[in-house]
Amino acid sequence: MNKEINGVMMQYFEWYLNCNKNLWNTVKKRGEELSKFGVTAIWLPPAYKGIGGENEVGYGVYDLYDLGEFDQKGSISTKYGTKDEYLSAIIELQQQGIEVYADIVLNHKMGADKLQTIKAVKCDWENREQETGAEETVEVWTKFTFPGRNHKYSDFEWNWTHFSGIDYNSRTKEVALYKLKNKTWQMDVDTEHGNFDYLMGADIDFDNPEVVEECMKWGKWYLETTGVNGFRFDAVKHIEADFIKNFIREVRSSLKGELFCVGEYWNANINDLKRYIEKTEGELSLFDVPLHYNFYHAANSNGEYDMARILDNTLLKENWAKAVTFVDNHDTQPGQALASWIPSWFKEIAYSIILLRKEGYPCVFYGDYYGISHDGIEPMKNLKTLMLIRKDKAYGEQVDYFDDCNIVGFTRLGEESHYKSGLAVILSDKYDGSKRMYVGKKFSGEKFVDALGNREEEIIIDGEGFGNFIVTGGTASVYVKL
Repeated sequence: MNKEINGVMMQYFEWYLNCNKNLWNTVKKRGEELSKFGVTAIWLPPAYKGIGGENEVGYGVYDLYDLGEFDQKGSISTKYGTKDEYLSAIIELQQQGIEVYADIVLNHKMGADKLQTIKAVKCDWENREQETGAEETVEVWTKFTFPGRNHKYSDFEWNWTHFSGIDYNSRTKEVALYKLKNKTWQMDVDTEHGNFDYLMGADIDFDNPEVVEECMKWGKWYLETTGVNGFRFDAVKHIEADFIKNFIREVRSSLKGELFCVGEYWNANINDLKRYIEKTEGELSLFDVPLHYNFYHAANSNGEYDMARILDNTLLKENWAKAVTFVDNHDTQPGQALASWIPSWFKEIAYSIILLRKEGYPCVFYGDYYGISHDGIEPMKNLKTLMLIRKDKAYGEQVDYFDDCNIVGFTRLGEESHYKSGLAVILSDKYDGSKRMYVGKKFSGEKFVDALGNREEEIIIDGEGFGNFIVTGGTASVYVKL
């Protein structure tokens, strides 16, 4: 697959995107440009109708079968466009050599069509295993009939038996965590809050065989309908690992080609990510959340972070074949619940690591590439340059120099099959300095220059294949053959 030959994924949206229901048409026109900068796959936002209709970012899922085709939740179009526009964009991107990954949200549903009256018991938000009262009668939004779709594609209607919990009782107008009658929280989920099965909305019960059957049917329908090349699974730490594993295997069985899958398991503990990969038997990659937080802490430590350890306890280091690396995303951008935005001065350092190392599958964020107008954030300096360097230069054996608390680096020795490939990366979180690094005897006598423009010196490679590469404090420099 593309990801194995210096591929780059791009997350093509940010939370506050003002796209005027035109994102599918826009990305369709940008495929050629993005391909030029080395993008080989695009992760598109959720394409189906959510509770907010044309204003829904995509995670408040209402109808998975409505890709902007039916008049539901106040609109036919989703925030990003219509079904026909979505399908057309996928085809055009694929014709440009770009794979398309769909963002799928299976954990919960929102915006039900009818109330149901049932028994439920309250649970403690901080310890979901602890019930806090006696069983009571509640009125909850758990009946989904999708009248606007009128049973097209599927006649399955959801009711309270297909959910395990919900957070609102319409009878009393009370917001609380309710576990529905005769239900138990799934056990094979993240252990935060005692049990992190419940996240939001009407929490889907994957112990119900009707639910499993319908989800499998939908997954196959989605692949057949859209022709996407992969799935990005939202909120997998709240979903039973066995279900995700079996879902992937089932839908893959309906394909002739490959299906790339990556999960969002939002946890900075590397052991929890490794455990999930083991439980799902390697069926999907995971976003390298620990690496993101290493970047965040390094960027906010006033030069006191130990840069020699910036890769420690990350998927990039411990299981790189399953690591999708990223700097920021729609959840970490300013204003979001998981806000942990990497400041602009550190962006070049972070992207130099994820884009130019041989390990991992890097994901570039829309908000870094295009900026975030909502917060006055400009496009990241030198991001396109780094993407082109990955595409043209980042090949061959890798030599690491993570041997100093402030100034670290690595080199790629290049390959004959890629003309003038090879590079030297040097990064500093505090001081000006230099590092003697090996780029290969084949470059002896050659001049290397900083492609990022942060240093103006020409570095001459000595007879042993080493160069004394220079960096300005708080920046990155990427040296390539002149």
